[in-house]
Amino acid sequence: MTGHGDIDQLITMLARLPGLGPRSARRAALALLRQPESRMLPLAHLMERAATSVKTCTLCGNLDTVDPCHICTDAGRDRGLICVVETVGDLWALERAGVHRGVYQVLGGTLSALAGLGPDDLNVRPLFERIEEGGVREVILALSATVEGATTAHWLQERLLPTGVTVTRVGHGVPMGGALDVLDDGTLAAALTARRSL
Repeated sequence: MTGHGDIDQLITMLARLPGLGPRSARRAALALLRQPESRMLPLAHLMERAATSVKTCTLCGNLDTVDPCHICTDAGRDRGLICVVETVGDLWALERAGVHRGVYQVLGGTLSALAGLGPDDLNVRPLFERIEEGGVREVILALSATVEGATTAHWLQERLLPTGVTVTRVGHGVPMGGALDVLDDGTLAAALTARRSL
């Protein structure tokens, strides 16, 4: 480290962020410290504001400055179409792609015996409450192509079946521009299993 307490603490804190290791954290800290007036202080101010203003949407689990969030209150959204995702990051990715015009349900994770996450740890109650209120036609399970994602999708599908709502799952398989010889066996199997007629 640098031998300076405040700088070391800043680097240590930055290194805890996802995607930043010790080396990247040092570079980020250096960039902030070189321009404290234009970078560090505005960032600190925005982080402090966000810490007090950002809240979790009680309807879907998204993060926003209002509750319900802007997506849930958008009159242009199709409330009959709910896309179930694991994390807020997944929701943001779908929004960035602009491919879903319905609403969302953020689970906050997947079922995982190793991580100690069971059904009670998932944010599913609001999903079933919306279905009970009526008007929901389809639930899209947009969960990761992992064992935990598949387990969670299966568990949800079993519980959604009695509601009469159509349950679909996002396609998994060969990505655009992907070459078959570099894909793993699981991706190839998913792609072949989820094939459709042309």
